[in-house]
Amino acid sequence: MVVLSKPAIEQFSVIKTCKPATFFGGIPLIDLSKPDSRNLLVKACEEFGFFKVINHGVPTEFISRLESEAVKFFSMPLPEKEKAGPPDPFGYGNKSIGPNGDVGWVEYLLLTTNPEFNFRRLSSIFGQNREMIRCALDYVSAVKKMACEILELMAEGLKIQQRNVFSKLLMDEQSDSVFRLNHYPPCPELQDMNDRNLIGFGEHTDPQIISVLRSNNTAGLQISLRDGNWISVPPDQNSFFINVGDSLQVMTNGRFKSVRHRVLANGTKSRVSMIYFGGPPLSEKIAPLPSLMGGKEDSLYKEFTWFEYKKSAYKSRLADNRLGLFEKIAASLT
Repeated sequence: MVVLSKPAIEQFSVIKTCKPATFFGGIPLIDLSKPDSRNLLVKACEEFGFFKVINHGVPTEFISRLESEAVKFFSMPLPEKEKAGPPDPFGYGNKSIGPNGDVGWVEYLLLTTNPEFNFRRLSSIFGQNREMIRCALDYVSAVKKMACEILELMAEGLKIQQRNVFSKLLMDEQSDSVFRLNHYPPCPELQDMNDRNLIGFGEHTDPQIISVLRSNNTAGLQISLRDGNWISVPPDQNSFFINVGDSLQVMTNGRFKSVRHRVLANGTKSRVSMIYFGGPPLSEKIAPLPSLMGGKEDSLYKEFTWFEYKKSAYKSRLADNRLGLFEKIAASLT
């Protein structure tokens, strides 16, 4: 696989790490076929904001076909890939993450879940061979279905009468969901960096409702625990990892926690990941659900539309506390 062009390594963020990486064995594992999954989902969202699912129902061939097409795309010469960029926000990006100066050891393809837009935007690079887009559409359709099932199980676990209170936002025709393919090339220079590592994608939370991640068998993903310690997530190419997003944290009035996560570069192996970000319609008002508010419980957040939050998030740096501006205490001081 082709690596990124060689910039000065100094322009990328470097952190001290313990090598070799020790994997955390306590990641919640949820079997979606088991009747107790709804309660385990709630527990995982409260304690970690992150979990792994098995028996997810996504066909293996959808996963393998899309990964194969992604590998083909990222193996193309850089000038060919750049025909699909720069991202605005959709399209091909290389090293730069967003418009505010964040960089990482990563290249990516960001797609909307609107198939007509993707065909138009990427026709210059794929021409008549649109297998990548077809594979992405099949994959996203299956993953979206799984995400909605998970959100409905969460609602049941929270004893919310309206089972589709979360999932209906993803099913809405105006749902503002996106899909991202990331490629983290090997970074041979890491072999000489001793106890340091290179940031592939800097620490952040996801602003949407839910994120569904699948990667190949290369390590790199880390999540932050409640105590601030970072732990390495063991890779598993046959399962999916689920992140609670900022919007779901707000809708549960802080009961579910949006997980802070990052990706570290690998010295010898490529990492390919695919992430579905399930978002609400732009006009949707995001606020704590009344059914989750006890009689004396106050809302921790002021109400906002997804458009307002998305606009604010994209003005921020990756590591910023994006929800801080929408917390009731912060709002009362402005």
